[in-house]
Amino acid sequence: MEDIIVPITIVPTLFIGLPWLIMHYVTKWKQTPGSMTAEDETLLDDLHSLARRLEDRVNTVERIVAADNPDFRPGIADYRSDPDYRLEDRTQRRN
Repeated sequence: MEDIIVPITIVPTLFIGLPWLIMHYVTKWKQTPGSMTAEDETLLDDLHSLARRLEDRVNTVERIVAADNPDFRPGIADYRSDPDYRLEDRTQRRN
């Protein structure tokens, strides 16, 4: 009797239950409002290009100001290569 019940339970579970479960969650995943639409992707690309242009403008302004004023210390232009000058005072105060 047990030889018949186990295959009758396993076969429908594998061929009906498991594909239904997978398809159910795939459709739920596609319906989520958190997914990006094509409009969202174009907006994100536009914002990225705007941020790059603004960064270039800030770098240009900082170079102009640095040429006029030798004591000027840029805050954003060289943030990748130089350590943050605003942190220098904090580390000296701690010691």
